[in-house]
Amino acid sequence: MGPELRLPAVAGRFYPGDAAELRAEVDRYLGTLEPAPALGAVVPHAGYVYSGKVAGATFRGLRIPERVIILCPNHTGRGARVSVAAAGAFRIPGADLPIDADLAARVLELVPHARADVRAHEREHAIEVELPFLHALRPDVRIVPIVVGGLTVDEAIAVGQGLARVIGDEDILVLASSDMSHYIPHDSAVARDRLAIDRLLAVDARGLFTTCETHAITMCGVLPGTVLLAYAAARGATKGRLVQYATSGEAFGKYDSVVGYAGVIIG
Repeated sequence: MGPELRLPAVAGRFYPGDAAELRAEVDRYLGTLEPAPALGAVVPHAGYVYSGKVAGATFRGLRIPERVIILCPNHTGRGARVSVAAAGAFRIPGADLPIDADLAARVLELVPHARADVRAHEREHAIEVELPFLHALRPDVRIVPIVVGGLTVDEAIAVGQGLARVIGDEDILVLASSDMSHYIPHDSAVARDRLAIDRLLAVDARGLFTTCETHAITMCGVLPGTVLLAYAAARGATKGRLVQYATSGEAFGKYDSVVGYAGVIIG
């Protein structure tokens, strides 16, 4: 990955590598749009065959502004703890989504632990899979991609409060890319994930983190979710809305070891 253009890492695997096929699949998942303003949302990031329906249902309810900050977990372990892609663009089949360099610079200035870093983004899929939905809904969207990992709960909350200082009352959407429980039976995933979803709906940043820790909920994006909730609470949000929940078992009828997916809109 060079400093100017981040090439796709999972095109042709997590989603179609052909631009026309990708757009058709995204449009199918989006269905009939019902856009409304929001402060943020939690959206899943698995292969579209597994989580595309939940992602599409969530995105169809969001009015996408010109600028979007996307938070995701660090699946690769590379880069800084709060890794900001600060310039250039992210490519998906058929389009390049530009990074808002001015907004990224403000993030680097005002958000604790934020560092300009490309290493965390090179092989990370959790932001990339959201981009075709954003581009379909808002072709002129500008993004600030942020990979988050290795933070304590207090540090994650401080990052969210820092984003609130960056954004103020500007029209900027914040997304937290996350799947829920990983590789446990369907019924167990549903029960555990409900505990985490309740904290998302209550806009309870600390509660989300501690609930996942206490109940061994393997929500890969617990840190991005904690950041999002701290940001939303600082902006005055008090509740979220569960759009849809599913597990990977529903894709092929195999329920012994599943991953959970939740779409939640905040504010």
